[in-house]
Amino acid sequence: MPTQITTELFKFQDKKYRDFQAKLIPTVAADSIIGVRTPTLRSLAKQLVKTEQSDTEQFVATLPHQYFDENQLHAFIISETKDFATCIAQVETFLPYIDNWATCDQLSPRVFKKHRKELLPYIDRWLTSEHTYTVRFAIGMLMQHFLDEDFNVSYAEKITTVRSEEYYIKMMIAWYFATALAKQYDVILPFIEKKCLEPWTHNKTIQKACESFRITPEQKTYLKSLKIHAK
Repeated sequence: MPTQITTELFKFQDKKYRDFQAKLIPTVAADSIIGVRTPTLRSLAKQLVKTEQSDTEQFVATLPHQYFDENQLHAFIISETKDFATCIAQVETFLPYIDNWATCDQLSPRVFKKHRKELLPYIDRWLTSEHTYTVRFAIGMLMQHFLDEDFNVSYAEKITTVRSEEYYIKMMIAWYFATALAKQYDVILPFIEKKCLEPWTHNKTIQKACESFRITPEQKTYLKSLKIHAK
């Protein structure tokens, strides 16, 4: 039986948007996508968190969800949770059920910004998970919260130890190092010079970095010279 929240989601269905999303998220069955636009999901999540209805608690506690849009809404609800202990518990419960890059990347709890030190042990554990999107999420959190004033080169070193054939993990590693080059160029450059990443990820990092406006033309030229060419 569909919940009241699921019924509400169908009121906002946009079938053209649903078809568009299905092409972008190949790991999700097309018939599991309702087609609710992201701003609408964000707005609904804020309303549900604010009202603290029992329906919301039941929705978050009931996993797995049937629809992609329910997972998206769930991610936005967690992202709005203000108590760190509650939020981290919700994240840990939800992570094993994430089955696509979009939901993984939308899960971005605001409260983590104020609790970075407490977050690190969880990231360390998530990095060693056998679940693709748990690892991707961990790398994403290091990219989001630990590339500025809380940056430490050891975090980048940890990511270089991640070895996976999963496209969505390799892509996130490349995204991390490309962003790190833009923010911490001098410290991160040796990882590229020493070819610490697997060849595909190494080259994708250079490609993404060269697409950034934050990388200078001179830096881009040098990075391109470090590409690994197929033998």
